[in-house]
Amino acid sequence: MLIAFIVIISLSILILGHEAGHFFAAKFFGIKVSEFGFGFPPRIKAWRFKRKKGLSSQISFTPKNLPSKFSGASGETWEDETEYSFNFLPFGGFVKIAGEEEQITSPEKLGELSPEEKKKYFLFQPAWKRFVVIASGVSVNFAIGWFLLSVVFMLGAPSSAIVVGGVQVGSPAEKAGIAAGDIIKNYSTADNFRNFVNKNRGQEINLQIIRGGKELEFKAVPRVSTKQGEGALGVEFSESGIKPLGFFSALVAGFKESIYISGATFAAFYELLKNLILRGSLLAGVVGPVGIFAIAQKTGELGIIYLFQLIAFISLNLAVLNLIPFPALDGGRLFLIIIEKLKGSPVSVKTQSLINSFGFALLLFLMVIITVRDVVNLF
Repeated sequence: MLIAFIVIISLSILILGHEAGHFFAAKFFGIKVSEFGFGFPPRIKAWRFKRKKGLSSQISFTPKNLPSKFSGASGETWEDETEYSFNFLPFGGFVKIAGEEEQITSPEKLGELSPEEKKKYFLFQPAWKRFVVIASGVSVNFAIGWFLLSVVFMLGAPSSAIVVGGVQVGSPAEKAGIAAGDIIKNYSTADNFRNFVNKNRGQEINLQIIRGGKELEFKAVPRVSTKQGEGALGVEFSESGIKPLGFFSALVAGFKESIYISGATFAAFYELLKNLILRGSLLAGVVGPVGIFAIAQKTGELGIIYLFQLIAFISLNLAVLNLIPFPALDGGRLFLIIIEKLKGSPVSVKTQSLINSFGFALLLFLMVIITVRDVVNLF
């Protein structure tokens, strides 16, 4: 139960951090942010900051129903732009930036804006500013992953086992029955396990696996030859034993590991799409929220430091997946901005709406299928 609580809080922080990246970038460029929400509706409470004009250091709270500008009896002017809300569902948060959705939901409102008001709307910003605002969420997730991995390298962790993060489709590991979240015993470092597998290419090997608190044994035959991006066994794994490093060495090691994980995530997403198109099925190692909780429970058995490592992996995965040029994701929006610069004019609102609707529907479909499979795998 404690592990589940930690994972829920951690995932919420990762999502909230992503949205905070958009928020602070928009604020930096002077773009109006209509609302920053902690959690998702229904709403519990909302408020706005207020300050005396010309005295930016004087900050206090004002009720949510206060007008944007309020002049008191003494002639004081209060400025009130962003609404901050606490909401009932504590799963991350959201940010509403003025001018992001209005071109679809209320285009007539945009036509009524004055030139001064347009300067604060996202839609009317130069392409490079819009690009930075959108990309800032991804940057925060990468930074969080890098930070957590650096902390793991600084603190170190006792040697215990190898944790399987994913399994490639059609690989020897998949054929043997190995799955994401399995713990491979008897190997304290990733190099030791990798060397063992490579030395036994083409030969049957025995692997002791811990799954759900039970010890199992699997037999597999590592591939003799591999293509780029493949491993002899076909598993993504991380070592549970980590020697403590100094501050700067940990930062460097954390950055290198973050780059490696990001690259592996890109490769995995490519395999996912290829498998969906060519075979009409999902990769064995792909998991959703339910699967993440199951893996976190197993990882938590190794110790809290390994749970931090898992959360770092999730944060880096969020960064990479959001950067992929897929409709309805940040990467898709960035891709549209690039197209806009290449063609010299924005992509039409109708086209953007169709692309995003299709992408959202496809993502929802994938999440339902993955969740169903995760639930089935629990039993």
